[in-house]
Amino acid sequence: MRRIKDWPADERPREKLLSLGADKLTDAELLALIIRTGDAGSGTSAVDLARGLLRRFGSLRKLAAASIVELCQQAGIGPAKAAELQALFQIARRFADQRLQPGQPYSSSRDAFQHFHERLCDYRKELFLALLLDSKNRLIREVQISEGSLNASIVHPREVFAPVLRESASAILFVHNHPSGDPSPSREDIDITKRLKQVGDLMGVRVLDHIIIGNGDYVSLADRGLL
Repeated sequence: MRRIKDWPADERPREKLLSLGADKLTDAELLALIIRTGDAGSGTSAVDLARGLLRRFGSLRKLAAASIVELCQQAGIGPAKAAELQALFQIARRFADQRLQPGQPYSSSRDAFQHFHERLCDYRKELFLALLLDSKNRLIREVQISEGSLNASIVHPREVFAPVLRESASAILFVHNHPSGDPSPSREDIDITKRLKQVGDLMGVRVLDHIIIGNGDYVSLADRGLL
């Protein structure tokens, strides 16, 4: 198999990008520019390695969620190339991350989804967050309550409302992800939310919503009348 530098100039990813622009490259060609070199032992080019990765994982988003171990299972991808790929996808996540900043107001469930989707949609564990808000629904700070499968033992009202008291928050908003990509609420999601809402009512703290982030979609329990 020919090396990329032996290809016609208008077929090489780097030259193609320089002459036509990055938007004209395929996903495999863009990945090849990060991978840079092929596998000399098998005569596989960087583009071939990129195509193999896309076939193996099915999409760029699924590739972005792959671990170092999973990436290295692809022939021709070692720890160095795997690290470069993970660095690329982490930069993309940070670029797209528009998380709420202290003092910024919360206005709608769609607003929260846009702020948290890129950060949480590929996360492989369930991450449960509480956003502490003031009387005008402006963010005071974000608190991570738990990481792992969501259940009543790790999302306990004591852990949730302790920072509310410390910060004198007037309202609270819950956000968590479903690693499966399906944001449909489970029975446990609903039960935990109702339990936290009851505690909030007793404490005089408004529980505004519980937003579940999936892959490209979300569910607001408040919008569905489940809060």
